[in-house]
Amino acid sequence: MVVDEIHRSAPIVLASNRGPVSYRLGEDGSLTAGRGGGGLVSGLSAIGPEAGAVWVCAALGEGDRVAARRAGRRLDAADTGGQPVRMLDVPAETFAAAYNGIANSVLWFAHHMLWQTPLEPSFDAEFRAQWAAYEAYNAAFAEAVAEEAAEGGCVLVQDYHLTLVPGMLRVLRPDLRIGHFSHTPWAPPDYYRLLPDDIAEQVLRGVLGGDRAGFLTHRWADAFAACCAATLGAEVVRTADGSAEAVRFEGRTTRLGVHGLGADADFLRERSRRADVDAWRARLREQVGPGRRTIVRVDRTELSKNIVRGLRAFRRLLEERPQWRGRVVHVAFAYPSRQDLAVYRDYMAEVGRTAQEINAAFGTEDWQPVALHLDDDFPRSLAAYRLADVALVNPIRDGMNLVAKEVPVVSDDGCALVLSREAGAAAELGEDALLVNPYDVEATARALHEALSMDPAERERRTKRLAAAATALPPARWFVDQLAALQES
Repeated sequence: MVVDEIHRSAPIVLASNRGPVSYRLGEDGSLTAGRGGGGLVSGLSAIGPEAGAVWVCAALGEGDRVAARRAGRRLDAADTGGQPVRMLDVPAETFAAAYNGIANSVLWFAHHMLWQTPLEPSFDAEFRAQWAAYEAYNAAFAEAVAEEAAEGGCVLVQDYHLTLVPGMLRVLRPDLRIGHFSHTPWAPPDYYRLLPDDIAEQVLRGVLGGDRAGFLTHRWADAFAACCAATLGAEVVRTADGSAEAVRFEGRTTRLGVHGLGADADFLRERSRRADVDAWRARLREQVGPGRRTIVRVDRTELSKNIVRGLRAFRRLLEERPQWRGRVVHVAFAYPSRQDLAVYRDYMAEVGRTAQEINAAFGTEDWQPVALHLDDDFPRSLAAYRLADVALVNPIRDGMNLVAKEVPVVSDDGCALVLSREAGAAAELGEDALLVNPYDVEATARALHEALSMDPAERERRTKRLAAAATALPPARWFVDQLAALQES
């Protein structure tokens, strides 16, 4: 691609696997658009339409692919709230191999340290074919962004799905300012180097093609820098306190940034007081029973979320502290995630089995200790946030974990937070949460007892401090701060 031939239109381009709109294909061929959600949508909207930003994303399903083909270059603005969106019609088999085969089954597992190393990973011929698809998927994004970006424009590339894009884009458009942001943890060098040597290098070189690499915490930024030093022999530039602030490699400097995504307080507080949430709160209270305490968790059924050990900790609480029998209910929302992967289906089944075993062992005619819900319902989740006496957030590893930040914001009467020290949110919330080793079931059970026994006034004070910390960097400011830092780089 020749730079002079590129049609340049947008001073700001955002690239992410998932976009701000998705489509459902009807039996008659009609398309129904649904507005996307999450921090990225809120963040991009903060820039304002006058900025002329373009969002490049992938078609995730057949409805999206049909919409992308019909639209040509840009989706209908009526479907996107006026936001210019280019949705890439990546072939379904290429997308599946890149997304499920590599992004979710290799890179996700590496950064969350999830492999059972006696058996996995095993990087064979099938892996190499999937990696070629991942390269093709990233190349499709790089080429589309190169076509969309204005001369000297800024590009913000999101997450582990697109680690190769910055390096590819640097070749196509050396005039651009390019940033990459990782929403996951970053694996430490010894674990990261389980990847094949050439792949480990390729991912790092890809991210280092950018002017900035952003992370949710200093811990993840330092781990990335350590991987660059160990794998590439790169030079790490550090601040006076020893934190990594830049990586120098092959004549280029990539600055590292830390932007801890916070909860959207205004949205959560308004949405959690609507009638449908009030109705769900009343139904949940009826299900729990009058006067009983609640331990709430709300998660996708991700392997990293550690739901099974959380249930086992609750069982140990009931075994070791019989005074809580009949007096507390564990309200557990475990929403389906990546059910096209067998390991996730197996894990979801184990969550259900563990909950049933607890209810069979301890339940009575008028008390079921675990109220497990396996279907996604956002108003019901907000109602559980409001109702929670204790929030259990115990991931094995997590880039941030917004649930830990959202519950204190909407809690009705104050909520004690039992939080894994391996969640990125622990860096901001650790002083007022009860931190636990996510692998230690006994310690988690003790923390649940401490949380349930906490003085109400102390719990209320902690909740206020947690809410303040959780909302310090809302999604809109999180995005704008990244953009400003990239423009200044």
